[in-house]
Amino acid sequence: MNIPKNLTNWLETRASIPAYGGWVLLGITLCFFGAAINTMAGWLYVISGISVALLLVSAILPPRSLTSIVVQRRPIQPVSVGEELTIELVISNQTKQPITSLQVTDILPFVLGKPVSKAIDTISGQESHPWIYYYPTHQRGVYRWERVELGTGAPWGLFWCRRNRNCAARAFVYPLVLPLTTCPLVDEMGQEDSRKGDSRSRPIQIATTGLMRSLRPYRIGDPTHLIHWRTSARFGELRVRELELITGGQEIIIALDSGSNWEVAQFEEAVTAAASLYFYAQRQQLQVQLWTANTGLVKGERVVLETLAATIAGEDTTTSTSVSYPLIWLTQNPLSLSALPLGSRWVFWSSSSAPQAVVNWDYPGIIIQDGQTLHAQLQKPLK
Repeated sequence: MNIPKNLTNWLETRASIPAYGGWVLLGITLCFFGAAINTMAGWLYVISGISVALLLVSAILPPRSLTSIVVQRRPIQPVSVGEELTIELVISNQTKQPITSLQVTDILPFVLGKPVSKAIDTISGQESHPWIYYYPTHQRGVYRWERVELGTGAPWGLFWCRRNRNCAARAFVYPLVLPLTTCPLVDEMGQEDSRKGDSRSRPIQIATTGLMRSLRPYRIGDPTHLIHWRTSARFGELRVRELELITGGQEIIIALDSGSNWEVAQFEEAVTAAASLYFYAQRQQLQVQLWTANTGLVKGERVVLETLAATIAGEDTTTSTSVSYPLIWLTQNPLSLSALPLGSRWVFWSSSSAPQAVVNWDYPGIIIQDGQTLHAQLQKPLK
């Protein structure tokens, strides 16, 4: 029997609707009732009455069995793109009677994926059933959803009903952080400013220069300009200077031009680059912050990752970049390169509407090329 979809959904979520077996029994009941009217046979009326009673009980019991079910959700731990979200629900039966033939569906947002269902045979009285499943991620973002849907045809499967439960969820999918072993954008920050400094004033120094405290063996990821070559030659292995950091309060700001319009693929690369540069600068013991158009300056691993997970191209600009600290400016808009603070760097993604030649050569930077990996390009020498 064909029933309009809207009516079907209304009946399933507010009452109950016959399943296939219910429609069959309803048809048989009508046949027996018609035969009883024609023949006036009492036993046909009895069979019809019993069938009607069975259908009524089958329509009432499924909704009643769902009223005592409570669904709780555990907090979802953040993951990076490509990893799996671990989603845990706890379905509790608050009555003393067992509940059977239960279907639980987690209604995920369509941008994350399709709903996920789980069939549960039995939940004993006053017991809980944990449901843990893993969902792959392909796109960074902050995903929110609220609905868990319960469905059952218990006890005989003649009628079916569904009920929604509010069960809010929030999942952070962080951008990738590339394992940079060197990055001239960060390593050479402030060097030319130090050379240009006036001899009567204290020169600007980056956070990886200062008074030498001691020498230690070289570790992967150490800046090459900190290698003490004379001592390395004497001992036959690379030795690196450990320095008393002299920064004079100077900070580096990784600034993502999220207020401009971007091509989707290039903006995702820019977000990955911002995360990678931030954590590389942290490993180099620099004072570093992240700037986006909507949030302004933020710092701290978790806050930065959550900010980058949530940022979108063309978002509202609530704060300006008018700061005195050097920027590493990530943009697809060449016009934004014309007024960068002293000592800044840039990373530029070209587009069909922005030719590569229109960039600011007053400060060194990198033009991201198609066909080359972002990981390799962030580690190449500056132009």
